[in-house]
Amino acid sequence: MPTSIRATGEAKDMTLDELAAFVEDARKAGVSGDRNVRAELSCSGKIKQVEIALSGDDD
Repeated sequence: MPTSIRATGEAKDMTLDELAAFVEDARKAGVSGDRNVRAELSCSGKIKQVEIALSGDDD
């Protein structure tokens, strides 16, 4: 069973639609809205990857 949900941008940086799909997947998996999200940014500050833990451990 996966311990987290991870999403990356199709063309390196994520689009709003890709980010929205990530949030929808996390909600469907039962992740609460107060859970911390980890993000990897490009040098230009754009989102490259996001990840959220499925368990209660945000470390």
